[in-house]
Amino acid sequence: MKFERLLKALNWALLSTSLVAGTASAATLKLGHVTPPSHVWHKVAEKIDENLQAKTKGDLKLNISPLSKLGTEAQMINLLQSGAMQIGILNAGVLANREPSLFAWSLPYIFKDVEHATKAVETPAAQQMLKNLEQNGMLGVGYVFAGMRHVVSTKPITSPDDLVNKKVRAFPNAIYNDFWNAFKAAPTAMPLSEVAPSLTTNLLDAVDIDLDALVGMKVHQQAPYLTLTNHMAFPAVIVVSKRYFDRLDAEQQKILLEAIHEAEKWGFAEAIKAEVANLEQAKKDDVKLQTLNLDPFERVGKTILEKYTQDNELRASFLEQVKAIQ
Repeated sequence: MKFERLLKALNWALLSTSLVAGTASAATLKLGHVTPPSHVWHKVAEKIDENLQAKTKGDLKLNISPLSKLGTEAQMINLLQSGAMQIGILNAGVLANREPSLFAWSLPYIFKDVEHATKAVETPAAQQMLKNLEQNGMLGVGYVFAGMRHVVSTKPITSPDDLVNKKVRAFPNAIYNDFWNAFKAAPTAMPLSEVAPSLTTNLLDAVDIDLDALVGMKVHQQAPYLTLTNHMAFPAVIVVSKRYFDRLDAEQQKILLEAIHEAEKWGFAEAIKAEVANLEQAKKDDVKLQTLNLDPFERVGKTILEKYTQDNELRASFLEQVKAIQ
């Protein structure tokens, strides 16, 4: 029995580019993402690791690198394509630059809340988006959610007029830029690590952010006004290097996928709970909640929605399937 386990461990190790130093009893896969360890995406990564170790009796585990330690998400895509990194949790907004259908997840005001967004994962369109990533050298195997997108700012924002000419840190892709430009704001791309000092030095006026990142990085210490705009969902995709996956035998593929899918479901529940807990924590930290009429925000959102569904059939199908979800 010990010899059989050793053979299995060696097999995993030979298929992994990273073998634990000094031992042939376990193989280590690399997983990278951009969020801090307090973030739900990191917790899902830890759950995948826990599942893999349980299913392989410790023969396979993860080396998790948060906060872009393995590079930017674009650089991590290159690592996945080469097989140098085996698993990633990458923002759907970044992957949309490779697979445009994924812009559908950033369509404004199509989700009521995080729970609604998690239900959309099961739609045929959402699953097709994952399959389409294969042509980019990655297997899309699941989704992970942070909270809905809101706005935190150095001065109160209670109407679209308050956004005119304001420098808003926004996620760096086309749909976010179009959304904020529609409010005559100035969308500004920068890493999360630079947000706090930029707010302090007035290089930014506001931040488009989820509550998990807001609380985890304490952004409200520099920008105390929180406006619950609830304008977009914010998923990541769990991706596996196709080059690595194709080298696994059927049993190994099954183990890896089961470990990820179980963590994916666990992560949905965690994200839903976190949205409530993070808002409560922000209130305890004396964030100043702003009230506003969302109607003018939603009207702007409809113009962006129309633009991004008229030229992409899969995005249009996703929108119709989301509308059908109760």
